[in-house]
Amino acid sequence: MSDNNKQKKELRKKEGIKASESVDQNKEGNKDLTLEEKLKETEEKLLRSLAEIENQRRRFEKEIKDAFEFGSFNFAKESLAILDNLQRAKVAIKNDQKLKINQDLDKFLENIEIIEKDLVSIFEKNRIKKIEVSGKKFDPNFHQAMSEIEDDNKDPGTILSEIQAGYMLSDRLLRPALVSVAKKKTPKDQENKDKNTEK
Repeated sequence: MSDNNKQKKELRKKEGIKASESVDQNKEGNKDLTLEEKLKETEEKLLRSLAEIENQRRRFEKEIKDAFEFGSFNFAKESLAILDNLQRAKVAIKNDQKLKINQDLDKFLENIEIIEKDLVSIFEKNRIKKIEVSGKKFDPNFHQAMSEIEDDNKDPGTILSEIQAGYMLSDRLLRPALVSVAKKKTPKDQENKDKNTEK
């Protein structure tokens, strides 16, 4: 009986070995499929990672370019106040009755104009340019309307006067031009005008 048990055990062992070999073969077959799938998955991840790295590189290049190009944006914007104040001072000095009798007034104004021209020249060298408004149509991208003035001689939306100059830094708006814009007379205003002329 012990021999019989031994034989049974050996037979089971052989069957177990065969069964485990077939399981291993099935696993290897599944591994091959899994490996191919994993390879495809890894390849897709790699391609996505490379695309992300390329996008990030482009983003960094653009940020660096913008930093060089527009890093001085706030400084330039605040420097416009100097130019505005010079222009206001020039107008105020010209209109001051007490200063008009001063013989050195012209020399003083000439010096202010030299400083103003130097500042404008520095702005232009740094790609800061004044927005032209004379005779132009109102464009909300570059202009800010401060008032509307009735004018039948001009097309509605035409800029009549500049209240404060606007500036561009390269192709970016630094400060909009403050302007007054023409509008057509409304029928009510025309009626009031007609009534006034009748009286």
